[in-house]
Parts: sequence; structure tokens; C-alpha cells
Amino acid sequence: MRVYNTLSGRKEELETLEPNQVKIYVCGPTTYNYIHLGNARPLVVFDSLRRYLIYQGYKVTYIQNFTDVDDKIIKRSREKGENALELAAHYINEYFKDAAALNILPADAHPQVSRHMDDIIKAISILIAKGFAYEVDGDVYYRVRAFKGYGRLSGRSLEDMLAGARVEVDERKEEAADFALWKAAKPGEPSWDSPWGRGRPGWHIECSVMANKYLGDTIDIHGGGNDLIFPHHENEIAQAEALTGKPFVRYWMHNGFITVNSEKMSKSLGNFFLLRDVLERFPADAVRFYLIATHYRSPLDFDDGKLEEARKALGRLKTTLLLVNEFQQGNHSLKVKPEGEALNLNQAVTDLQQEFIAALDDDFNTARALGSLFEISHRINNYLASARPDRAMDQAAVAEAAAIFKELGEVLGIFIDRQQDETAGIDKVLDIIAAIRHFARQERDYQLADDIRDFLGAMGIVSEDTTGGTRFRYESPPKLSLLMEKLIALRSNFKSRKQYAQADYIRDSLQQAGIILEDTREGARWKIAEA
Repeated sequence: MRVYNTLSGRKEELETLEPNQVKIYVCGPTTYNYIHLGNARPLVVFDSLRRYLIYQGYKVTYIQNFTDVDDKIIKRSREKGENALELAAHYINEYFKDAAALNILPADAHPQVSRHMDDIIKAISILIAKGFAYEVDGDVYYRVRAFKGYGRLSGRSLEDMLAGARVEVDERKEEAADFALWKAAKPGEPSWDSPWGRGRPGWHIECSVMANKYLGDTIDIHGGGNDLIFPHHENEIAQAEALTGKPFVRYWMHNGFITVNSEKMSKSLGNFFLLRDVLERFPADAVRFYLIATHYRSPLDFDDGKLEEARKALGRLKTTLLLVNEFQQGNHSLKVKPEGEALNLNQAVTDLQQEFIAALDDDFNTARALGSLFEISHRINNYLASARPDRAMDQAAVAEAAAIFKELGEVLGIFIDRQQDETAGIDKVLDIIAAIRHFARQERDYQLADDIRDFLGAMGIVSEDTTGGTRFRYESPPKLSLLMEKLIALRSNFKSRKQYAQADYIRDSLQQAGIILEDTREGARWKIAEA
């Protein structure tokens, strides 16, 4: 596998410190609000990278921090009249809800700044002792000039940075480029005891300390967004390597921005879209698909149209899963050895699997890998389309192709298990069934009315006929799948009796309830609407 290393500015072979083991650190969110779509991109990108490395047989140790002590958190807590640490804790909990929706695996550890204060104070003390930092009036600054390699990640020279420094610099600092490791306490801010008085850490020191604590002096991969290259990651290198005397990170990987009208999405610019607001309008798997459908280093411009395209594209892949499921439930022959078209299917899918792997081995090119996944989908669909009652088909060949298809989709995390919710929409579906039973009684089709009543009774649903219509009672929610089987059977019965108005009523009412009926050669199938 080759990855683009920001430090060298080129693709390099991935050679980990320990064979078959990868240590990854990814910068997590500053917890003063819900995460926005721009925050979500690196989380999805590096979660997908982690999944792929596991797929390739690596043991992956994955750390993602939370910044829960920060100027922005303090500012927000004052605006809301809340305790800063409690505010941060609330948004950490909310983060896990959003991450779970996007199928992001929990990290092996999620360290928080507030819980590593002793480690941070110890590290700062060492930097002072080594001459890399100095204290002024309770503040501690990193002495940038003392670190010879400063600027190599971002490609900036110290002289250029000093020349471009703004006038309003802190006169207490030795040089304008020096940055804060510890900030003296101010009234109303969270603070901790330290050798320099009460205070709190600066932003950058946390990641150097926590990465080293959980992953050792040198880690394999450090990930984050392009906006973190300078100053955050540049400062992380200076701190960590001054502390240990060893290289901090072997491979720096940075994802491109999400832009809105060609401008970076960010809270400070006010052009951000909270992830959970986006998830109210688009399914989570479509949002994840959208975030990896473009190469991770490329910018990704946001608009609803692109998310809608992602939803439709993912829908085509998910249709293949549905078709495979229907085929496997059908009455098709099972062969021990694939032959003819089935053999061609297996060979094509195996070749495309290798193309998928080759794409991800080339700087984690998810866009190209998805192209291979769509081609596998196309090959499976074509084989299934040739199925006829009088033609011998190969269940084993389909099962093998489908297994590879599902496996590769899981590598990218896009086949989120959004199985039909067995409780969602129950009352709406029961209302439709009640209307059909009412119609049957009006038409004096008592057999149909009694059949519906008995079917529901077998599911533990008691029907109560009132002047206002039929009401239902049940102790535990019935399964939506069983109710849908009955509705599909009723619709088929209406169509066979040429009662098309009733058949259309079922279809249209279900659509209004968020359930789509699709007529296929194998019969009607249903799914929850995705938007």
C-alpha cells in the first residue's frame, strides 16, 4: 500500500514500525457544538482507512481524542450560562450518536484533555527543563526557534512566519511565532493547579501528549483535515519530538475541505451544516457514501443535489443486495461447480475484487474502488436477470459473488444495517388495513373482513369496530414485515379481481406512509423510503 505523506509531499510505501500492526491517531472534534458535515469527513475517511487495514490483516490501534478544554468551549458555555466541562461532556455524548449513525467504529480509546491534565503538566515541565519552553507570568510558551525542524510539515520557514506575524503580538513572548502550552487562569474559566499557578493547557499540547501516551513515541499514521496542518500538526511535531528525541509520525495523511460555494465549511464562517440536520433529510448511509465517493485529498463541494446523487447511486448497490436476497429465497438449482455464465461471473467478480484492493492500495482511492464495486453490482445483476423457471441457475456462484460484494461494501462501511424497522410505521399500516376491512364490510365481503380480523388476532392485535371505524389494541408492537406480507397479498387479490382502485389505494397509501411498493417479475417487494 502507498499513501501520500504530507511531510514528504509524495506517495510512499506504507511500512509500519511493527510488522502487521498499525498505530493511528486522528484529531477529533472540539466539543462545543454538534459536529458539522466538514467535521464528519475526516471521521468517515479515517474510519474507512481503519476498516481497510483490518481487512488486509493488520492489527490496528486507533485513537481519536476529544478537545474538551478550549477557548471556544468557554465562550459557548458563557453564552449558554452553563459549566464549560458539562457543556463539553454533553456534546461528546451527542458525538457518539452522530458517529454511530454514520457507522463509525468507536476508537480503541477516546482520550479527553480534562482527564489527562497530569500528563500534560508533566510534558510541559520537561519541555521547560530541556529549554524548549519558558514561563512568563503564569503562561508557558513553546520556544519555536529552539526546534530546528519547525515548519517542515507545512513547508513554511520560521523567518517567513516571523516576517508575516501580525503587529498585535504578546510583548511578553520571546518571538511572535512562539505558541502557548499553558494559559494562566482567568475568572470564570476552568483551571487546574500547576507549577506555574492555576491555569489550563493550550490547544496543541494535548495531542502530542495523548498520542505518545496511547501509541508510544513514534506512531505510524496521524490523520486530520488540511486545516490542521498549520499550526496544530506543525506544533504537535515540535512538542513531541522535543519531548522524546524521536520522530513523532511516519505518515501524515490529510483530507481535503468540504466547501460551500468554493469556501471552506467552518463554524467560524457560519456556512456549516450540522450533521444531524443533514441526516434529517438524507439517510446516513447515503451521507457516508457521499463523503467517500471523492478521493480523500480532493475538495468536496457541498449541495443537496450531490447528496441526492449519492443516495441514488447507493440505492443501485443496495438493489443488488435485494435482488440477491430474492434469488436466494427462490427455487433455483444448486450446483457444486459453476459453469458457463456462472463461472464467468465468479471470475469477473474475483478480478474486480483485486481492482478494488489495488485502488485502495493506491493512496486509498475510494472513488476508484467504488467504481469496481458498481461493476461487481452490474455483473451480479446481469446474471440474476437471466433467471427463468426453466433455466438452471447456480446458487453457489451467486452466493460467492454476493459475499465478496457485501464484504467490500463493509470495508467502506456503506452497507449500514438499516434493516426494515420492525416497529416504525406500524400504526399507519394498521390504519390502511382498517380502511380495507371497512371497505370489505361495506361491500358485504364478510369473508375478507373476517380474514383480516383473524390474521390480526393471530398477531396479538385485537380489532374493535366502533362508529368511528376500527381501532386496534396490542401489548407489544407487531412486526411490520408480517403486516406488509398481508397488505401485498390483499393488493394482489384486488388486482386479480380487477378491483384496481383498491389495489392502487394500498400502493398510494403506503407511499404516503413512507413505504414504497415495487412490482417485479418475482412479485411485489417493499422498502422504507430513504428520504
